[in-house]
Amino acid sequence: MQIYLIKNILIVNEGTISSGDVLIKKGRIDKIAANIQTQALTTEINGEGLHLLPGAIDDQVHFREPGLTHKANIHTESRAAVAGGVTSFMEMPNTIPPALTQELLEEKYEIASRSALANYSFFMGTSNNNADEVLRTNEKKKEVCGIKIFMGSSTGNLLVNNPLALDRVFRECEVLIATHCEEERVISQNLQRLRSENREFTAADHPLIRDDEACFQSSFKAVQLAKKHGSRLHILHLTTEKEMQLFTDMLPLPEKRITAEVCVHHLHFSSDDYARLGNLIKCNPAIKAPHNREALWKALISGKLDLIATDHAPHTLEEKTGPYEKAHAGLPLVQHSLPLMLHYVKEGRIGLETVAKKMSHAVAICFRIKERGFIREGYYADLALVDLNAPWTVAKENILYKCGWSPFEGFKFPSSVKKTFVNGNLVYGNGLFDESQHGQRLQFDR
Repeated sequence: MQIYLIKNILIVNEGTISSGDVLIKKGRIDKIAANIQTQALTTEINGEGLHLLPGAIDDQVHFREPGLTHKANIHTESRAAVAGGVTSFMEMPNTIPPALTQELLEEKYEIASRSALANYSFFMGTSNNNADEVLRTNEKKKEVCGIKIFMGSSTGNLLVNNPLALDRVFRECEVLIATHCEEERVISQNLQRLRSENREFTAADHPLIRDDEACFQSSFKAVQLAKKHGSRLHILHLTTEKEMQLFTDMLPLPEKRITAEVCVHHLHFSSDDYARLGNLIKCNPAIKAPHNREALWKALISGKLDLIATDHAPHTLEEKTGPYEKAHAGLPLVQHSLPLMLHYVKEGRIGLETVAKKMSHAVAICFRIKERGFIREGYYADLALVDLNAPWTVAKENILYKCGWSPFEGFKFPSSVKKTFVNGNLVYGNGLFDESQHGQRLQFDR
């Protein structure tokens, strides 16, 4: 493998920003020092004025393969990911067929081994009647990121609303349980009430149907189950101020048994944006009123929200347009998540060190990912080289998602990802890709 020496770089890692050099050899960070001399057969990169961050780890994406590849596939979306500084991803089970058996789960790993440009892991799917299969994941705890439970609406038979099934999985599962929390009963009641008004729905009704109470009741149920059984629970994409009372910022992350995340679109958009973007920002759980967004920011900075993800969920434009009730829920985000957070660094809302913490360090700690998520000697060289003063505008020609659109189209980001290393390979640099090497299956210290 090629040897790289990044000179005079500002290294953002573990709460500090320091100047130095970084040597990459045999896929790993070989040395970090104030001044490393160039060695034979070394490619030197001038990092002056640039910042080096650990590559972002996105613990929640939908790359749509197998079965939904008209929207996206593992290759196209991992390509978009690395262009945005995301070096590892964890993908959800709601593909076709859904990953409800160990054999189907391993088929996804096989696809990724041939096509993913970033490192990868896949969640095992849960239904009302596959508990035996789900619990086989206990035997693979070092190789699988976790299991996913949809405690609310989902596609196919992935909705888990059987109390006995939920209790058994929370009781016996030895790996991380990740939950999508929305209470289906509340959603149905809201929908019925609004339909009685005999009016046409629009995207602005989405947070009224999938409201704060639907989220809170489901998250509360998940927390109670986890406390009852001592489960390792991670609640995905929190959206409401009310839910923040369920979490603590008093414990160090490694000691938490219940963790929580926020997604970039819930930090950026609010219900005020439905008038402009309509179904393009329809997603589950819904983007809600502005006071919720402010509460999420406060909880993120305080430590109640442990990490930042995307819930990248691409659909074709055709699937997103038309009547509200027929429009698919989800939006593509993985290429633009780190640039968006760098935008908020420039705005003064979050520190660069906190971005590295919430998008890399905390994800590695939360999932106990082996030898990734930090800029440390001996760790895999998963790195993003960014220029905080290189503005660019999102446009059709630079959107890399297979679906070809973004809710950020026309938005000017103040900072750019210049280069991305995955396992020491310069997979992305200044708009060009090296696809000669694929990502690796993530391993876990459990």
